[in-house]
Amino acid sequence: MSQKSTWHNILLWVVLYFFWITLFQNRALAFSKTMTVEFCYLIFIAGNYYYNIYFTIPAFLYKKKYSTYALLFIVGITVASLLRVPLATYLSMHYFAPGKTPPGFSELFFNSFLNIFIWVICLVAAKLIIDRRRFQKYIDRIEKEKIKNELDFLKAQFNPHFLFNSINSIYGNIDKKNSSARGMLLTFSEMLRYQLYECNTDFISIEKEINYVRNYVALQQTRKADNLVIDLRVDEDLKGFSVAPLLFIAFIENAFKYVSHYENKPNKVDISISRKNDQLAFRIFNTKERINGQRLDADKGIGIANAKRRLELLYPEKHELIFNSDESSYETRLNLQV
Repeated sequence: MSQKSTWHNILLWVVLYFFWITLFQNRALAFSKTMTVEFCYLIFIAGNYYYNIYFTIPAFLYKKKYSTYALLFIVGITVASLLRVPLATYLSMHYFAPGKTPPGFSELFFNSFLNIFIWVICLVAAKLIIDRRRFQKYIDRIEKEKIKNELDFLKAQFNPHFLFNSINSIYGNIDKKNSSARGMLLTFSEMLRYQLYECNTDFISIEKEINYVRNYVALQQTRKADNLVIDLRVDEDLKGFSVAPLLFIAFIENAFKYVSHYENKPNKVDISISRKNDQLAFRIFNTKERINGQRLDADKGIGIANAKRRLELLYPEKHELIFNSDESSYETRLNLQV
């Protein structure tokens, strides 16, 4: 819960608290006792409200398990009512009717159940309506940004047919004995084709995305020759689901950009991509060094900023991005619900 959200919640309960005090003020009770009574009752309503908001609604209602949610909603009200009965008995004996026999269990339970049920269902309904409106505004904003991004993408397009024809011409003019240069050009052509023709959808198969990563790493390995040790580990069973295209590349490019260039120490880039249940785990590590005595902030570039923004848009509340840095290394971890 954010700090802003926390203050909103505190304000909500303060307003409701004083509203209930005003609404249910018992002239036979001192004002201080009314405050005590309403505060005690407020605890059960608030507890049940958060039980719904943070547990039953996300786990069952949002997943369309309506019967399970309804059952757990009633169970929550019942448990809260049972817990409130001893308190209601005590308040009846010491506040409302001292010296008199308090109402029976059935009456206190029914009154508690009805009171908690009405207030909780009203508060939960209000919360759902507010969240629905916020979500709709969020969707509208995403759609506008998506349209704008598509237009920007179209504006940035150049003639791909000319480009691929040029690559084929260059490939044909490279000496056949120079297999390394030919291989690099073919890899580059495949990467470019992927970016131009396959990345214009919201999601793409993980197999194609991994293949793009392998091609990029292969090009970097050829460029860096023996000065850099690259370790790419991908789970063999990483298949059968989709991710946003070019999801990892900004972090991988960043690692190669800031990797160290030691002559007498290892220079490393380690990449691992794995999946456990519905969690996709991406990790990239690189050694680094100071340039002219200054420490480089590898997570401050525009590429990383754009990657963060894409994750916020495409995987809201479904990703965790962690940066770890020390004097000699830099690590990025991305955990994604897929």
